[in-house]
Amino acid sequence: MRIRIIDAFTDRPFHGNPAGVLLLDGPFPPDTWLQQVATEVNLSETAFAHPLPPGGDADWALRWFTPVAEVDMCGHATLATAHALATSGLAEGLIRFTARCGILTAEVAEDGTITMDFPTSSLTPVEADPEIARALGAGIKSVHDTSAHIGDLVVELADERTVRELSPDFAALRGHSRRGVIVTAPAEDPARGYDFVSRGFFPALGIEEDPVTGSAHTALAPFWAARTGRTEMTGLQGGTRTGLVRVRLAGERTLLTGHAVTVIDGELRTSP
Repeated sequence: MRIRIIDAFTDRPFHGNPAGVLLLDGPFPPDTWLQQVATEVNLSETAFAHPLPPGGDADWALRWFTPVAEVDMCGHATLATAHALATSGLAEGLIRFTARCGILTAEVAEDGTITMDFPTSSLTPVEADPEIARALGAGIKSVHDTSAHIGDLVVELADERTVRELSPDFAALRGHSRRGVIVTAPAEDPARGYDFVSRGFFPALGIEEDPVTGSAHTALAPFWAARTGRTEMTGLQGGTRTGLVRVRLAGERTLLTGHAVTVIDGELRTSP
C-alpha cells in the first residue's frame, strides 16, 4: 500500500507541516487499524481517503488521525491529500471531500497552489485564565473561544517576538481547550511577506506543537479581519519549522491557499 509524507503550506522540503497520506482503493478499514497507522507514522495528522461513486456531493471520503485520536477537521492534511491526488493523476481542478465537518473542497491551480474552502470559525471573547498565561509564560492581551467549530482557544499576545520565543509548559496547557491553543500577534514587518504570526499547541491530542495548522486559520482570518479591516492576508505559523497560509475571508467560508511538496513516497508493508 502506497504511503506518502507530504510537507504542506510550503514549496520546500522539510518546511511547513508534514502529513501522512494514504489513498485507499475501497472503504475505510477498521478504525483500530487507521489509528495504528497514524500512531506509527507519528506526525500531527495522517489522512486517509477513498474514492466515492460518481454523481454525489463529494468525490472522496476523507478522515484524519493524530497519533492518539481522530479529529473533526484538519487543513494541512487536506492540502496534502489534494496534492497527492493531483500529482498521481487521480484528480484535477476542484476536488470535493466529505469529512466529519461536512463537505470541503480543494482546488488545484496550474501553478501548483491549492485553495481549500473551509467553514469560518466563530469567535467568542472569554476571560483570560491566569493559568494559561502561566503555562505560556507570557502576558495575554485577549482570548477568544472557537467553541464547537474547531475547539481551539485563540490567544492574542503582545508582539511577534513574544510568539516566536514562547516555550510553553505543555502539561499545564492540556485541558484548557477541547482541541488546542493558538497564540497570535501582528507581524513586526509586513514587508517580509506575512501579516500576522501564530503558533499552535495541541497537547490534548498528543501534539505539543503543530507547525502549520490550516484549520486554525479559519479562526485567525476573522480574528485579524476584525482588527485590520482586511479580508485577504497571509499568516506565518510555526516555531523552528514554519509555513505560509494565505487566507481570504468570505463570510461563513474561509479560503486557505498554500503549496505542498512530497518528501517521502514509499510502501506501507501491512494491510488491514
